[in-house]
Amino acid sequence: MNVAQAGEFGLISRVTARLHPGAATLLGPGDDAAVVAASDGRVVASTDVLVEGRHFRRDWSSAVDVGHRAAAANLADIVAMGAVPTSLLVALCAPPETDAGWAEDLAVGLSDEAAKVGASVVGGDMSASPTLTIAVTALGDLHGATPVLRSGAHAGDVLAIAGRLGYAAAGYTVLSRGFRSPKLLVEAYRRPEVPYAAGPAAANVGASAMIDISDGLIADLGHVATASRVGIDLRRAAFEVPPQMRDTANALGVDPYQWIFGGGDDHALAATFPEDLPLPKGWRRVGHVVKGAGVTVDGQPYQGVAGWEHFQ
Repeated sequence: MNVAQAGEFGLISRVTARLHPGAATLLGPGDDAAVVAASDGRVVASTDVLVEGRHFRRDWSSAVDVGHRAAAANLADIVAMGAVPTSLLVALCAPPETDAGWAEDLAVGLSDEAAKVGASVVGGDMSASPTLTIAVTALGDLHGATPVLRSGAHAGDVLAIAGRLGYAAAGYTVLSRGFRSPKLLVEAYRRPEVPYAAGPAAANVGASAMIDISDGLIADLGHVATASRVGIDLRRAAFEVPPQMRDTANALGVDPYQWIFGGGDDHALAATFPEDLPLPKGWRRVGHVVKGAGVTVDGQPYQGVAGWEHFQ
């Protein structure tokens, strides 16, 4: 059965049956709008869009994979503010001939990824479209904390990373060359492993600035440098190339640091901390904040691709 045969409301019923309410959900799908608890009185919100052929391919990833990936991209933005995700709103635009089961599996992936942080899908919308598109809005609760912005870094701060870098970009390269292994890298592209707990943990100890690495480490740190009016210097030696990534890079003739410094989609977190603060569990020091502007590696301008640019 395709989505046209299922019908809009039939498809909604099939999809919502795959969803499970989170603790913050007071009213989930089924009414004109959802109702979500916000104990803090403030709501952190972020939105992201995945377009078939631009952000995912159905011959590379299952619908469940795409659901995980779509949810992770948004949930990572919430924790990068130091907040705890509470809910997702999802809009699905699909060609009428799309298999209805694909939409149901997408809902499973979205729901399962959200459940990792105690959040849930609380509503959304559906429409026919010539291009399969998934738009997700994530909401979060600060629980009384001050949001960690990109603009708070100061010269002398430590730069630290939580999570993996380069794995998803390596997986993308492997898939684009027509291969399906090594599994570690391909699965990293299909389903990011986001260090969700690291965001609020960094906020709790006093991180001065933070960002989700979605487009590339150099590019995203550039946003922090610009917003904070500082420079950021990375230590290349702080980024170890894991064996499978090194072997794959050698086999494909690629510099693995191209994936680590310029690849996104792992949704690691980068944050700056005052020098005298101990780093929370899961964070590792990789550089420091300096006076000046832009991002350098070992004091020199980075010569490779800095990250993803949607209109290039």
